[in-house]
Amino acid sequence: MSLIANISSLQSALSTQKDQLLQRAGEGTKESRENAKIEKAGKDFESILLGNWLQQAENSFAKVPGGDGQEDDEDAGKDQFQGLAMQSLATSLTASGGIGIAKMITKHLLASSEKATESVTSNSVRAAQRANVASPETRTR
Repeated sequence: MSLIANISSLQSALSTQKDQLLQRAGEGTKESRENAKIEKAGKDFESILLGNWLQQAENSFAKVPGGDGQEDDEDAGKDQFQGLAMQSLATSLTASGGIGIAKMITKHLLASSEKATESVTSNSVRAAQRANVASPETRTR
């Protein structure tokens, strides 16, 4: 009987350890997915911002004073294609390192996320401690 009890307790301990390892692996994956989302958001923001700046610069510097005035009649879709080209250029610039806005945003958002996680964790611990203090019957059981 003691051999069966030992095997049963070993199986239980192994199952508990397996569950803990799987939970830790899931948390790490979840954290890395969250970090990837934050990095993507920073890069997307920088890309949109750069595209907007490039488009405004194109609009400002493309029209030379004293021109012959026929530039407006050239192509009806010119502005749309220039906008797409500027956004594509901005996306390429951001993908190759950009000007640092994405890194700053990512750094700030990661720090904010860590603070929020720490706050939630500490609040959960405090709530659990209050629950244990409020109901001493659960501790004695």
